[in-house]
Amino acid sequence: MAKIQAQDDDHLIINELLTNEEVINHFRVAIFGSARTKPADPHYQQVFGLAEMLGRRGFDVVTGGGPGIMEAANAGHQAGSPDNDHAHSIGLTIQLPFEAKGNLHLDIKEHFNRFSNRLDEFLKLSNVAVITHGGIGTLLELFYVWQHTQVKHINRIPIIVIGDLWDGLMDWMKNGPLNEGTISKSDFSNLYFVHTNAEAMDLIMKANQVFEEKGPGYCMDYDKYRVLSQNGKDD
Repeated sequence: MAKIQAQDDDHLIINELLTNEEVINHFRVAIFGSARTKPADPHYQQVFGLAEMLGRRGFDVVTGGGPGIMEAANAGHQAGSPDNDHAHSIGLTIQLPFEAKGNLHLDIKEHFNRFSNRLDEFLKLSNVAVITHGGIGTLLELFYVWQHTQVKHINRIPIIVIGDLWDGLMDWMKNGPLNEGTISKSDFSNLYFVHTNAEAMDLIMKANQVFEEKGPGYCMDYDKYRVLSQNGKDD
């Protein structure tokens, strides 16, 4: 597949996707994780395997486009869909003093100078968010998606958390903010904790079923990413 690379327009990729009928109807899974994870690491291998499954299904994968877990996701996706021109390996790269180089497994690449613009693009593109092994950047991505579903600025896309790295954080969220009443029990309703790729794929396929039943506009539409005014109407 020919690579589409944005150079001067941070919105080239979204404009391309929204005007290309073959692409706009695609189901997309965002995979977030550490740039520092090495290929020999079990977390890298697990994400590679998950993305390979997604590629075989013809789903798109969206990552930060860099090394580590992101590379595992993009490489695994391409391994699972070598002859599938309808499945896209997408990378949203970011300007950083380190770890900023895009990986070599991207069909579509868009570069950003600001995290906020990049995160907004993830929300516009993704129908499922998968949180894997990561650090501060992955925490930012987890909470960004989580908050936007909480306040209904986007559809309640499932947030799938793989592995036990985040167990302590979730214990603190429940023992701290939840007990203090600063968050609600319902805020956890679209978080799903799994340990295996099979468990993750089961949830992803259920999300895809909703996507297929309600149509691509349910997930892939500018209306999905909307800011509500004080009177509760779309701005």
